[in-house]
Amino acid sequence: MEFNFLAILIAALSTLFIGFIWYSDKVFGTVWMREAGLNKEELQKGSMIKILVLSFIYSFLLAFMMQFIVIHQFGAMGMIGGDPTKALPSYTNFMSDYGIAFRTFKHGALHGFMAGVLFALPVVAINALFERKSWKYIAIHAGYWIITLMVMGAIVCGWV
Repeated sequence: MEFNFLAILIAALSTLFIGFIWYSDKVFGTVWMREAGLNKEELQKGSMIKILVLSFIYSFLLAFMMQFIVIHQFGAMGMIGGDPTKALPSYTNFMSDYGIAFRTFKHGALHGFMAGVLFALPVVAINALFERKSWKYIAIHAGYWIITLMVMGAIVCGWV
């Protein structure tokens, strides 16, 4: 299996697009600022270019990892040590039968949802609890990551 770098790139970019909408004043931006104890003046401090570039780099890492979560064939590849030329004939037969099984946008979104609920939500919630943030704060950030990981999973898994 080869990595689909275009799918990973688009999945990484999707985080910025979703965040632009999710944290806009018309969706959750105003509530998020209040719950985070921020205001528009504070948010204008710092370099937006640096923030966006670093966010994209971190999103790229997430998208890269998502393929191992949402594409089951990577598990089969791992079972043979990653080198299909050294695999037994049963591996070739398995991949010819199931090589693109469960490679759909829907399946990727399901596993992205699971990653959001089972990984992102606990991480966000634990940090927020220690920071003494509200449940609204947790819901806003966790909701963003659940939706974002669903979209990333759909793109990475479905884009065959």
